[in-house]
Amino acid sequence: MAEEICFFNKDTLIIKPPKKSPLVLRMVILVFAMLCGVYIYSICLKQISIHTKTKFLNIQFIGSACHDNCIKLSEIPYVHYPKPESFSRAECEDNPVQFFAILSMQRSGSGWFETLLNSHANVSSNGEIFSVKDRRKNISSIIQTLDKVYNLDWLSSASKNQCSAAVGFKWMLNQGLMEHHIEIAEYFNRKGVSAIFLFRRNLLRRMVSMLANSYDRYAKLLNGTHKSHVHTHEEADILSKYKPSINSTALITDLKDMEVTTAKALESFNSTRHIILYYEDLVVNRTKLKDVQEFLKLPQMDLTSRQIKIHKGPLSDHIKNWEDVNKTLAATAYESFLHADY
Repeated sequence: MAEEICFFNKDTLIIKPPKKSPLVLRMVILVFAMLCGVYIYSICLKQISIHTKTKFLNIQFIGSACHDNCIKLSEIPYVHYPKPESFSRAECEDNPVQFFAILSMQRSGSGWFETLLNSHANVSSNGEIFSVKDRRKNISSIIQTLDKVYNLDWLSSASKNQCSAAVGFKWMLNQGLMEHHIEIAEYFNRKGVSAIFLFRRNLLRRMVSMLANSYDRYAKLLNGTHKSHVHTHEEADILSKYKPSINSTALITDLKDMEVTTAKALESFNSTRHIILYYEDLVVNRTKLKDVQEFLKLPQMDLTSRQIKIHKGPLSDHIKNWEDVNKTLAATAYESFLHADY
């Protein structure tokens, strides 16, 4: 573009700069607007990023109960961080704890099953605590006992306390459990207690075990000492020599009563988180123990027990009036009980 030259007089020469093109100005304004837009956009992105980060931090804080364990939302009610009054959990205070109760009937394998659980490094199962009548005299004493157990303030030989990952006990159905089942089921649901039902399929074998154990309470066959469970084959052989006589007239009625008791227990605690186990299944299929550990959210371990089975082999070797019993149950719904099942 040519420059404009103006002469105001003969001694003065003024050179005017060229006129700027409107197109150039528009381009400058457009670039400036774009730069402003990019700057504003980047500021907005930062604000959104900070806001999102805050949200993620909040979510992590809310979910801090996980403590690096993958806990699903549905499982949170069953994960606890007790603060016992009798001791400090110290470095394990951030370890989550599962609460459980083994619900069973006498001579159904619950003692053996509990020793298996207690062989796990992170399980404290405190035995048959409601065998003491004062602890179950009313619902208040029951709740007080439960609170003590689940706060880790119940001390027993099975207590691992500081680093327990699962804490519970075994509870027989006739030890106040069914008498107060409504209040106890409500407590289990409110406190996040998981129920482990353990029953025996062969109720005739259970009956033999009950009668033999009852006899030994008075006979004390092991050197004047009564033992419900034994740890040597020699002791098992001595106890198995006693053959109880079964009332064949009332046998079918008694078996039906056991079934009804089991059904009522399952119905009464159906609303709780629970798993149903059978003694025979645990004996023949040890992978069932993996299901139990998974149910309690435990690291998998090989579980062991020193207990020895007392009544082995066919039932005909353990019932005094076998012929009467065999005749009574033959061709009935309970005929399968007559045969060896594991």
